[in-house]
Amino acid sequence: MSIEEVVKLRDVWVYYDDSVCVLEGINLSINREDFLGIIGPNGGGKTTLLKVILGLVKPNRGKIRVLVDIPERGRRFIGYVPQHSLFDREFPASVWDVVLMGRLGQAGRFRRYSHEDKKIALHALKTVEMLDFRDRQIGRLSGGEQQRVFVARSLASEPKLLLLDEPMANVDTPMQTEFYELLKRLNQRITIVLVSHDLSAVSIYVNKIACLNHRLFYHNSKEITAKELEATYQCPIELIAHGVPHRVLKEH
Repeated sequence: MSIEEVVKLRDVWVYYDDSVCVLEGINLSINREDFLGIIGPNGGGKTTLLKVILGLVKPNRGKIRVLVDIPERGRRFIGYVPQHSLFDREFPASVWDVVLMGRLGQAGRFRRYSHEDKKIALHALKTVEMLDFRDRQIGRLSGGEQQRVFVARSLASEPKLLLLDEPMANVDTPMQTEFYELLKRLNQRITIVLVSHDLSAVSIYVNKIACLNHRLFYHNSKEITAKELEATYQCPIELIAHGVPHRVLKEH
């Protein structure tokens, strides 16, 4: 694993119930400052792949190396925003409370938050432009606002790698562009892996794409062909480009 590699998976296999193959022989390298978009059909193993990187799912076979340039507990430096953040919307937790939770890994479960913890949480809120909402109840925010808060919670852990699983699932269309622009700015200092169904948005903002359907069909730049997408989704695919900002394929 080179010093530029943040994550390296070699021949990784994952089975559920020892019979259902979810990931098949995955070879994947994620480099520092990559913005990797992972696309593929539902049930194709995208969320499982993120959980393997997080250490939440142990592969049946293969090798995984994560942030080896950090001597101990490299996974502490991974931020994670799941597809669905389940919580009681009536629970009286403020935005500030939620973001401070990102410091629990550093502060410890039974230790008070330090001045430094609060300073880092404050900076995270400023980064996602949600500082004015710090006293608002989290359940009273819109889907897009909540996602920004959950990203801030991840940033409070000072991650070197940020994993996002369908972060636009509950975000209104007008706010999606702002959210992608936020991720693009964060990518200047953090490696990002984004699972998404939105191929057009992915093709604009990421710098690499992985096509996953149990197997990894493609992993390189963001210029993919219809043939590669058909192999991933196992059905005919027609690509439509709407000008340079939305181009998926090279000009021809």
